[in-house]
Amino acid sequence: MNQMQPHLLMVVVASLLHSRSLAFILKERRLYSSSRVSFTEALKMVDYKRVKYDETPSNKLIGTHSGSFQADEAMGVWMLRQVPEYRNSKVVRSRDLKALDPLDIVIDVGGVYDHSKLRYDHHQRGYDERFDEGREGSEGRCTKLSASGLVYRHYGKEIIKSYYPSLRDEHLHLAYKKIYNSLLECLDAIDTGVEMFPDGIEPIYRDATGLSSRVGRLNPRWNEVDADGKPPSYDERFEQASAMCGEDFMSMMTKVIESDIPARDIVEQAILSRKEVDISGEIIKFPNGGLPWKSYVYEMEEEHSIDPLIKFVLYTDQAGMWRVQAVTVEGKAFENRLSLPEEWRGVRDQDLEGVTKIPGSRFVHAAGFIGGNDTFEGALEMARQALKRQ
Repeated sequence: MNQMQPHLLMVVVASLLHSRSLAFILKERRLYSSSRVSFTEALKMVDYKRVKYDETPSNKLIGTHSGSFQADEAMGVWMLRQVPEYRNSKVVRSRDLKALDPLDIVIDVGGVYDHSKLRYDHHQRGYDERFDEGREGSEGRCTKLSASGLVYRHYGKEIIKSYYPSLRDEHLHLAYKKIYNSLLECLDAIDTGVEMFPDGIEPIYRDATGLSSRVGRLNPRWNEVDADGKPPSYDERFEQASAMCGEDFMSMMTKVIESDIPARDIVEQAILSRKEVDISGEIIKFPNGGLPWKSYVYEMEEEHSIDPLIKFVLYTDQAGMWRVQAVTVEGKAFENRLSLPEEWRGVRDQDLEGVTKIPGSRFVHAAGFIGGNDTFEGALEMARQALKRQ
């Protein structure tokens, strides 16, 4: 069996992951004839699946503060319990330093941040720790690390690897950054008092569905009692909150590693091979649709210094129709780099074929951001005609 270049592995792999159609990938494989890595090996390289770990509890003790709890220490405790050394450890909740001192590891209380001593508090005067990896833009982060951020800084990669031991180093680094940016920075910002909006800008609505809000609502209410007239246990509610945080972390980690990373590799290969689709270099093709691609187009354009920028993306929908979709201006939700021609917009089927002179044309959205054709060749010609009119 022929082999493929390492750069071209991910299109084949991620196509299998998304479509589950080996026949489709074998058909596409004709594009990849030169080789170093076998086709069989390629299919395994990005098919990351979460593994089960040894749930034998550790005899070490985790400490955090008592009383009302927030998402940062609830998440921090859950993350520590995923580390083999602290797997499913018991938690001691106290503000008494004498009770905390003998514990193996303590977070969010004690007034000390010292990794060598396994102490991770962020409330002390002069504290200014930030997650510098993966920051966007040239400026540093304004968000200080809370307890969860500190735990993630030191144990995040170990946690990820415990669930995905076959994760390649470059993908581990990507996942580590993306999980922080997508989930944990929000917890840090809320806990350390960073406003989401600049001064003078008021949000038009409030969101109370986020993880920090949901954790906060698990704290016993001031007037809450059970059937026996007793107030709920803060410690029991804390365990519920920590488990809730874990569910969100696992959901995000699974999405990032099993969906986002394979999608990113497909986008990168589509951009690197764009002139095989059209000599202009402004049209790219995906094996099929459904993958998250927009942010990765911008990322890959910058990483590979792409010029001219990508204008259209071609892919199939669930019904097998080929879509031609305009790429938006980065940072703009509705402004296209180049829209489909105005006279095509809102026209369908035979009427559209008559206007475009392209067989198989099925529709163009009234906003001009997307259209459809029965065949790849037809969708490609629609994109080419749009390029000629820019």
